[in-house]
Amino acid sequence: MSGLGSGWAKNAPGTWGTLASLPVFYGIYAASGENPAIMAVAIVLVTALGCMLCARILPPLKVQDPGWIVIDEWAGQWLCLTLCLMIYHNIQPAWHEYWVWLMAFLLFRMFDIFKPYPINACEHIGPAWWSIMADDLMAGAMGAGVFFVVLVVI
Repeated sequence: MSGLGSGWAKNAPGTWGTLASLPVFYGIYAASGENPAIMAVAIVLVTALGCMLCARILPPLKVQDPGWIVIDEWAGQWLCLTLCLMIYHNIQPAWHEYWVWLMAFLLFRMFDIFKPYPINACEHIGPAWWSIMADDLMAGAMGAGVFFVVLVVI
């Protein structure tokens, strides 16, 4: 839940949690042979795990989205990165894949931090154990959407 301890960072635990998710993502991505279907399964599993753990941990807490819980950042970043990599491999622009990783990270963090509509609405959908996950998944999807538009325009 705390993303290998990154959620306990004093400043910007969401950003540190997102960064901590990248080596784990890369390990799964590389081991799967860069298979997007395997990554989709990983996203579903980390989301389900996050929902189950949040459902168990949140009820006694006074805060319904504690900063130290960063498994939601993992799910959102993994969704954004998987979609961006799929888009990149289908369009194949003339830049290196490292740019995809950087863009996916920056776009996800931008949407997760600023929470424009409909991300901010997702924070209030259903019980807290779901809304914690839902807003980050929406941020990941919107980040990938912007990535797609940037690639098509460039």
